[in-house]
Amino acid sequence: MCSAFLDHLSAERALADNTLAAYRRDLRRYRAHLAALGITAPEEVGPGHVGDFLRVLREGDDGHPPLGAASAGGGLAAVRGLHRFAVREGWTGVDPAADVSPPVPPMRLPKAVPLASVERILDAAGPADAPASGGRAGLLALRDRALLEVLYGTGARISEAVGLDVDDVADAVDGDDTVGLVRFRGKGGRERVVPLGSYARRALSGYLVRARPGLAVSGRGGPALFLNARGGRLTRQGGWGILAAVAERAGVGGVSPHTLRHSFATHLLDGGADIRVVQELLGHSSVTTTQVYTLVTVDRLREVYASSHPRARR
Repeated sequence: MCSAFLDHLSAERALADNTLAAYRRDLRRYRAHLAALGITAPEEVGPGHVGDFLRVLREGDDGHPPLGAASAGGGLAAVRGLHRFAVREGWTGVDPAADVSPPVPPMRLPKAVPLASVERILDAAGPADAPASGGRAGLLALRDRALLEVLYGTGARISEAVGLDVDDVADAVDGDDTVGLVRFRGKGGRERVVPLGSYARRALSGYLVRARPGLAVSGRGGPALFLNARGGRLTRQGGWGILAAVAERAGVGGVSPHTLRHSFATHLLDGGADIRVVQELLGHSSVTTTQVYTLVTVDRLREVYASSHPRARR
């Protein structure tokens, strides 16, 4: 049943590889949990068994540490999807997971860093369009600057940025317009087009002209935009490592690719952007996901008011 469900997710819902891997991992653990209870058929599962699995996810067991609310909720989502699929296929008449609610995660505001900190990080990556001197190190510096400019300039997820092909940025580097366009393939295979500003365009053009040809000598990267030192496509882990190293040089701690995404959204809203526009730029399927960023800007308003208004404090 699990294999058929995963095939359905891959073929009909076109879930991303990372999402499928997470579902596969969660369902493998769920199946082992049921097997330990002597349950081998879907019609034998009751709401108590699903609820007990959720409890184990939260509390941990001999082979697994306790999970937070969000991670445990992801595991429960896989289980609920499996049982809905079983009912729809006629393998069982009752959905035992229907009334098992996921844990409510604590409200966490997205972390954003000030523009000055973002600019320090970008500058620490290296020049945007200087000649690629210094051999391989010079080529990689141009790549690093282009990658980080794209992450902050578009609010892309790191997986989306390293998944870009050269053709996806053709509209961003060609022409004389101030703002270009980048085509991303996001979660669930959804595509979106995001503008790219002049700073990021300059860095991207410098990388494509001066650095990428030198990194692509092995031909292993194919159409990939961002290449690693061996000429293959840059990985998500490689992108994380680049930002971590550059942020450390810049003296900015606790920064991840998602921090740049949060900063992109927060800075747009601070600048007066409409939340629906920010939703489209981020690729959120629901504006509810984007609304959490408005809490960040409200906190910023409160901070500025408290420090600036003569009657705000005693």
